[in-house]
Parts: sequence; C-alpha cells; structure tokens
Amino acid sequence: MKRPNFVFITSDQQRGDCYGFMGRKVRTPHLDQLRGEGMHFRNCITPSPVCQPARAAILTGKLPKTNGVKDNGIDLRTERGELGFAAALTNVDYDTALIGKAHFATTQTFSPQTSAECKTGSADYPPNWNGPYMGFQHVELLTQGHWHKIRPPVTPPSGQHYEDWFFNVVGKESAFELWKSETRKGVGAAQTWASALPVAWHNSTWVADRSIHWLSNRHESNPFCLWISFPDPHHPFDCPEPWNLLHNPEDVDLPKFLEKDLNDRPWWHRRSLESEPDLSDPVLKRFRKQGSRMPDQSETQLREMTANYYGMISLIDHNVGRVIAYLREKDILDETIIIYTSDHGDHMGERGLYLKGPMLYDSLINVGMIVRGPAVAAGRSEDAPITTLDVGATLCDYAGTSLPTEAQSVSLKSCFEGAGSPHDAVYSEWDVAPSRCGVRLDLRTVHTGTAKLTIELQSGDGELYDLQSDRNEMKNLWNDPVAAELQNHMTNLLWSRPGIELNEFDEPIGVA
Repeated sequence: MKRPNFVFITSDQQRGDCYGFMGRKVRTPHLDQLRGEGMHFRNCITPSPVCQPARAAILTGKLPKTNGVKDNGIDLRTERGELGFAAALTNVDYDTALIGKAHFATTQTFSPQTSAECKTGSADYPPNWNGPYMGFQHVELLTQGHWHKIRPPVTPPSGQHYEDWFFNVVGKESAFELWKSETRKGVGAAQTWASALPVAWHNSTWVADRSIHWLSNRHESNPFCLWISFPDPHHPFDCPEPWNLLHNPEDVDLPKFLEKDLNDRPWWHRRSLESEPDLSDPVLKRFRKQGSRMPDQSETQLREMTANYYGMISLIDHNVGRVIAYLREKDILDETIIIYTSDHGDHMGERGLYLKGPMLYDSLINVGMIVRGPAVAAGRSEDAPITTLDVGATLCDYAGTSLPTEAQSVSLKSCFEGAGSPHDAVYSEWDVAPSRCGVRLDLRTVHTGTAKLTIELQSGDGELYDLQSDRNEMKNLWNDPVAAELQNHMTNLLWSRPGIELNEFDEPIGVA
C-alpha cells in the first residue's frame, strides 16, 4: 500500500467549539467541508493548556513531565526533539517541513540564548538557514507570532523567515506602526482593534503562501509531512480588514455564563487572578500583568473581542482552503491525510475569564480535531477522548515506523478507519511557574469525555465535573458525597498516568 502524505495543521488558541459546524456563529466554510468529508473528534484534549508544553508534547509524543517542558519558558532539549515524529518520518524517507510557529524554544528570554527562536540568538542564524530543526528537514519560522503594543517586536537581524520578509521586504520601517494603527474606533475591548495591516502581509497569509511554495518545490517521488502552524487566533485580537468586518459584534454568540464564581471554585482560581507575577524584569513583568491578563469586559466589549477572534479564525479558514485547493489541483488530496487542531483554547469570557490560565475548563483544554484522508470514516463523529499527543504515533503508524518506546502517544489509525478511541482517559498537565501569576501550581487533569478531574498536586485540592449532566462545568463535585464513587474512579485514573515522570527539570530561561 502506498504510504500517504501528511498535512498537519494547527492554529494557536482556538477553542474546540469555534467552528461553524459546531453551531457557533463563526464562518469556517473550508473547515466545515473538511469535517463533512472526514471525521470529527469532539473531545480532543491538549497535553497542556499553554503553548510550549503543548507543542513539545505533540512533537515528542510525550507528556510535559516526561519530555521536560512542563511550562512556557523551558526549551525542549534538542536531543529530545530529535526523537519526535519529524525525525522518525525523515528517517523513513519522508520529506518533512514545519512552516509557521514552532515555539519549541523560548523567544522572550531573561538573557541571550543560542536558539533559532530566541529574540537575540536568532540573529546568529543566516537568512538562508532553513534547518534542520527538531527533526524537520526544512523549516520557515516566525520567532514571535504575536506582537503586543506594550513591547517592541523582534526585528532583523533577529527573528527568522517571517520577520526578515516582513521588515526587510514588504513592511519596511513603518510596518509595526501600521499594524498597531486602527482603521476604525472600537469600544475599548482589551487587546482588540481593527488593524491596518494589509492582509497580504499577515502571518496567516504568509504561512499559507510558504506552505504552498514548499509543496510545489519538493521532491515529488517521496511522500511528505508538512506541519502548517498558524499563530492566530492567539491574542492580541488584531484582525485586519476586511476580515474584522465579517462578523457583526451584535450577532456573535456569547457564553451562557459570564460572571465569575470564584467562591465556588478551588483556591487557586482566585489566587492566580489576584496575585502579582513573580518577575524581576520590569518589561516582562509588565507583559505578564497586561499582556497575559485582561480586566473585566462589558458585554459590548466582549462582543467586539469575539467578532475579531472569529475574524482571525475565518482568515485561517480561508488559507486552509487555499492549501486544500492546491492539493486538489495537483491530484494528491486523496493521497493525503489532513489533520486540523489547535495547541490550546481560550476562555473567551466564559465565567468572566479570558485568554488562558490555570483554570482547566474545556474551553481551554478541549481543542477538538478534524481528520480527512484515505480510509478515514467520512462523516463520523467520536465523543470518546483522544489527545493531540497521539498525532506522532498515528503518523508513524501510517508511515510504517514508530516513536521511541517511552513515548505515550498512541496511534489513532484504526480509530480513523472506524474503530473506537484507544483511550479510556487522557491527560493534561501544567506545572505553573510563579512568574505567570505569582503562585506556583502543579496541575494534573484526567478526562474521559464524560467526566473530568483536576488536582493541584501540592495542596491536594481539586475539582470534579460530570460532563454528561453538566457540560458547562458549573457544579464542582469535589468531595461531594453524591459523587464519591465517581471521584474515586477518576482519582485512580489520574494516578494511573502512563509513562515515566522526570524528577528534575531545566530552569525556565524566559516567559514564553
């Protein structure tokens, strides 16, 4: 049997329910079609609710406390990254590439580092450097996928391929100011504006352009694996026109529950929102306080924010459509397995919460997954849990190779072809440094699709939700006598986390 090609597409910070086919009022025609021609996993759980740990886990097939990247700011060791799925596929003659946001290493570092993704170390890489990197033969990267008005961008000679193209070729000196400027007055939603950046210069456009270019110039005799990594819809919500006009703020759908209910939640919810980030660097501390958190928003402001978030997703959808059209035009679409998912979600106003933080609701950790390809059970939905950790083992299975035996990634090949999920439960974990929210937390979640348990391992406190009767996670059943049997079952599952757990970890070298 001919080995398939792989196109693995990720967005950044896209909730698992933010698709048109999920009933949300966001326009995603190409992703809706991909789902119609393929399979949808409703309960695909990220291994970690923040970028670096989630992405390192996808690449290595190992949970954060097994691969060593337990929080943002800790780089994935090269020798561990080179044991991931990219290297495994390269070793069996796949052409491998990653285009867009990698985030296996820290950009915002406390001191200069030598990594290709570091804001300072990247200056030592020549403009024609294209890898190899973390097992990929070819890379074209953005070192800073999300600019913020409160800190300067990474600019040449620092940065990588997008920064060089943007600042040296198309944008020039005025580019950053153009991105910051607004085409119309908003209502004051936090980190939200109608950006004047031309769509042709936007990173979503660039990622698709470069992906199509790589596809058109590869060695056609070999099968290929291309990871297309869009940096949006991660905040700030800076959608460019006309995409920020696509969704009327008055028409977007908002969460059912918009008020904070911190008195009914575990202690760390309030502490993480009200404590000062523990950082000595004043620039990074300001970013943590103002860039990683949001003040309470009015309904009008939340509507504007949501409309911009939807616009960013629709722009990604448009560019996904361009890639699929190229595959169809070259008559290789039906020889290609396409997987679409995200690294983590966004609270987006649910329970008065925004962005991401150590409140591991499904809005943050359930990213969903769409799959299309040869022998994939088209039109099928799966509610049993899977995890993005499984991508690596799945691609390797189709390619006739495997990850190292210590990987916790499990192949979904038989599931794609009609069998059920291979998992009874899946895991997410985050060892939160005090630099984020002023308190160190050690969180572990187990998710079965029908129930979810999170324990803060230092204090032993937790939260438990019956997702069959309480999909919105409004009633914490932790230590509730009526849920004693469920809590015992879920606790046993949580302590049955598969694989080794490291005893020592590298110290953070930055914040993200």
